[in-house]
Amino acid sequence: MVATMQENIVIRGMQESDVEKIFQEFESLGWNPKRSTYEKYYQEYIEQKRYVFIAEYQGEVAGYTTMLKKAEGGPFNGMYPEVKDFNVFPRFRKKGIGNRILDAAEAAAGDISDTITLAVGMHSGYGAAQRIYVKRGYIPDGTGVWYQEKVLGEYEACRNDDDLNLYFSKKLR
Repeated sequence: MVATMQENIVIRGMQESDVEKIFQEFESLGWNPKRSTYEKYYQEYIEQKRYVFIAEYQGEVAGYTTMLKKAEGGPFNGMYPEVKDFNVFPRFRKKGIGNRILDAAEAAAGDISDTITLAVGMHSGYGAAQRIYVKRGYIPDGTGVWYQEKVLGEYEACRNDDDLNLYFSKKLR
């Protein structure tokens, strides 16, 4: 992965030291991150099973996303690349970092597919991500809301947690 730089923003591949930086950033927000998640991302990046795009802003890790070469669930299972776990840390938002991360993911996806996909959570914590995806031309897939990896039936009860998602796709060419 080639690093790109624009407006004090560098997008690069994951380094082992990023595991601790990402973990500490989330911990400082009062979240309960699992270091093992970021260790897995790094290992899968090294094994070329997962893309990991790290954003640096003025030398600090500011956000990241990962991307699978083929979706591993949802309506696009096994079909297209899927963006997974997109984050720009709150203190770095409103600087164009999220768009630069997604530019890199879309460019990489375009090398292997004509379509990129993602799922986004439905609660307000995902509001910034919901907006950026729509502004960038992602459209819902039409299957409705999914809960715990299954289509949520009409009038079916669910909990508005991280497992409640809407799937989107975007044509790249």
